[in-house]
Amino acid sequence: MELNQAFFRDSFSPTELDLVLAQGWRHFGNYFFRYSSLPSGLQIQPLRMRLADFVMNRSQRRAWQRNLDLHIEVKTAQILPEYQHLFELHKTRFTENIPDQLEGFLGYEPESIPCDTRVICVSNEQDLLAAHFIDVGENSLSSVYSVYNPNHAERSLGTLTILLAIQYAQNSGKRWYYPGYATKEPSHYDYKKRFAALEYFDWRVWKAFTATKPVAS
Repeated sequence: MELNQAFFRDSFSPTELDLVLAQGWRHFGNYFFRYSSLPSGLQIQPLRMRLADFVMNRSQRRAWQRNLDLHIEVKTAQILPEYQHLFELHKTRFTENIPDQLEGFLGYEPESIPCDTRVICVSNEQDLLAAHFIDVGENSLSSVYSVYNPNHAERSLGTLTILLAIQYAQNSGKRWYYPGYATKEPSHYDYKKRFAALEYFDWRVWKAFTATKPVAS
């Protein structure tokens, strides 16, 4: 099933957000999109997690434990200088498809963010180390974009921010967590496949997912 669709929307209620997430839509600002393949030919697989069934693996537990000294705070999403600075550090990780600016993911004005979008801030005593932007629905939570300081690679901040989003969703009584798109083939999105209790969307229905291959229907 080949898809390449998009639309603009100024606002979504939490219930409406649940519906579009369940149909494989993502958004940057008020631009909503879904597509089934990349120009390279890789096939897109939207993922979601059954939060009631999630448990950390050994590696994720280690990442969690080594970061217990950090301060975590959840705020309403805005475009602030500290997030811009972190974004500039974060983009140095890329050698291709380098992201341009944070506004491309969140929108150019706070009022242009169509959903209840929040940011999980991760700090030590001196600096903001990571910022993970999330959409909050009625029964779901979705990751929009994450930026972190690459000079703290030993902390596994990418893994940590996903775990924090999962914890926030569970504590809020959500049913689903959407980590975003991955691909059917191996790619740099594979880190999203390392979490338990995942399902993938075949653009018709959601199916159980394993780390090796999707479960046959």
